[in-house]
Amino acid sequence: MRPLIIVRPKPAAGATAAAASELGLEPVVMPLFQIRPLAWSAPDPARFEGLLLTSANTIRHGGTELQQLRGLPVFAVGEATAAEARDSGFTIALVGGGGVDELLAKVDPGLQLLHVGGEERREPGTAPQSITHLAAYRAEQVADVEGLERIEGAVVALHSPRAAARLAELAATSRTDISRTALAAISAETARSAGAGWQTVETAEAPGDATLLALAKRLCQNPG
Repeated sequence: MRPLIIVRPKPAAGATAAAASELGLEPVVMPLFQIRPLAWSAPDPARFEGLLLTSANTIRHGGTELQQLRGLPVFAVGEATAAEARDSGFTIALVGGGGVDELLAKVDPGLQLLHVGGEERREPGTAPQSITHLAAYRAEQVADVEGLERIEGAVVALHSPRAAARLAELAATSRTDISRTALAAISAETARSAGAGWQTVETAEAPGDATLLALAKRLCQNPG
C-alpha cells in the first residue's frame, strides 16, 4: 500500500486524513498552504437574496462580520461547507456536489448573490446570477515544507489547481524525483496545473472529497 500525501490546509486536511484512514489508507498530512483571516466588512444584507459559499473556510474565518449575514439563505458548494454553515446558524437553501457551476445552474438566474470566500478564486463559468465577491481569508504558502521527499513513490491528493502548481514548483526546486509519484486530482484544471513528469495524473469522476479519495485508494493500491 502506497502512502497518501494530503497537501490541503488544516483543518480540512485532518478531515480528509480521517476519511482516508477509514478507507484503510495511510495518510500523511503535509499542508502547502495555511489559511489566514482577512479584515473585511459585511455589506447590507438587504441588497442580496442569497449567500454563496464555496468553501467551509469562509465559515471558519469569516468572523463576526459573517454572522451579520445569517438572514440570507445559503447556496453551498459541498456537504462539508453546508454542514459548517448549518452549525453556525445559517439556513441552507441548496447544496451542490459538483462544483460552483453545477450549483449555480440550479439557482434562480435572477437572484442577487453575495459570495464571501477566499482572496484567490475561480470565477464561475457562465453564472446567470448577479454575484458580488468579497474576500474573508487568504491561503498563504507554507514557507518551509518539511518532508517533501516523502512524495517519492507515494500518491498525492490535490484539492485545487493552486496546490497542484505549488507542489510542482516545490518538487522542481528541491530536485525531488517525481517519476514514481502518482497524483489524484479533484478536477481537470487541477490535473493540468500539476504539469508533467509525474508517474501518472488522474482526475476524480466528480469534484468532492469522497470521489477524490476513491481515486486515491485505487492509486495507493497500485504499486505502479
